[in-house]
Amino acid sequence: MATTDVSPAPKFQKPDFITMTQTPSRETTVSAHDGLEFWQFMIAGSIAGCVEHMAMFPVDTLKTRMQAITSCPIQSVDLRQVFKSVLKVEGAVGLYRGIGAMGLGAGPAHAVYFSVYEICKEYFSRGNPNNSVAHAGSGVLATVASDAVFTPMDVVKQRLQLRSSPYKGVMDCMKTVLREEGIGSFYASYKTTVLMNAPFTAVHFATYEAVKRGLMEISPESVSDERLVVHATAGAAAGALAAAVTTPLDVVKTQLQCQFLSPSLSLLKQRAVQILSAVHQVIEISFKYDKLFMIGSTSLSLTSYWGVCGCDRFTNSSITDVIKTIVKKDGYTGLLRGWKPRMLFHAPAAAICWSTYEAGKGFFQEVNDSRSGRSSKGS
Repeated sequence: MATTDVSPAPKFQKPDFITMTQTPSRETTVSAHDGLEFWQFMIAGSIAGCVEHMAMFPVDTLKTRMQAITSCPIQSVDLRQVFKSVLKVEGAVGLYRGIGAMGLGAGPAHAVYFSVYEICKEYFSRGNPNNSVAHAGSGVLATVASDAVFTPMDVVKQRLQLRSSPYKGVMDCMKTVLREEGIGSFYASYKTTVLMNAPFTAVHFATYEAVKRGLMEISPESVSDERLVVHATAGAAAGALAAAVTTPLDVVKTQLQCQFLSPSLSLLKQRAVQILSAVHQVIEISFKYDKLFMIGSTSLSLTSYWGVCGCDRFTNSSITDVIKTIVKKDGYTGLLRGWKPRMLFHAPAAAICWSTYEAGKGFFQEVNDSRSGRSSKGS
């Protein structure tokens, strides 16, 4: 009796972009990256996160300095001014202060992010790889998990990035903050970070999927050979748009992370510091811009009481309090500080991240395929 060999459908189809040929319809779709182990998603995501943030770290430094500048009209500077000032005062090395903290935080955080994302995407998509709502929702859940891992090191990273930072390095910053401000300071901006990254992720993934499908529809026959370009282009567009939309919350997050929260200050001392702060700002106005960043070291003993390197201190860590303070001093434009370097960071960063992540998954897919081939031959 003749038997028909029916092979099970593979869980993963390579390349990751395929054109549906089962029906006459010309609709294109994106196949899911199935068949990978949990640890493989984590490794691919970890590598992608490290490559992304290390490559774009100088731009992130400029963004942080623009957003953390003390609210004062004379300090409403642009990207070019900050870049020139850093190079003039500190040299190129100033652009990389805090990169160690980024390396320690980006890898584990992105490992959590992409692994949680893939698991949630598989669960919510229910066999529909083009479900943008499932992609966005999965990204939001992944953000909540990854931000819990990344936020403490992001606090350390941003404090080290500031001009005349009082910390000697990553470990010194961690020990000092823990000793003087408590462990809560590492998560002072967590709520803001999640509130910022949730819409960022939703916009990012919705845009990424839409642009990716659009590129596929333009030239579906060449997608298989140009999937790296497709990932990079879609990622860049998604990163730029999401960054622009969420800049105000990023400004709030940076202000919260860079303030100095000393629980030992009495109310009287706080009032004295506020008076000294006002006098200090008046003195600052007499300096030209090029000297503005130079006075950080001489005024550090004073500024450290109201914020790291001059960042504002807030009566509490509420988002509303920070927004009101910024708007009162700088107007609504103060909430847009750093939007240019933020977009310049996230556009290429997303392109690098998605390309690296997909390449990593492709590598593990080939490894798994080769293992399956050897297993079938052995049996």
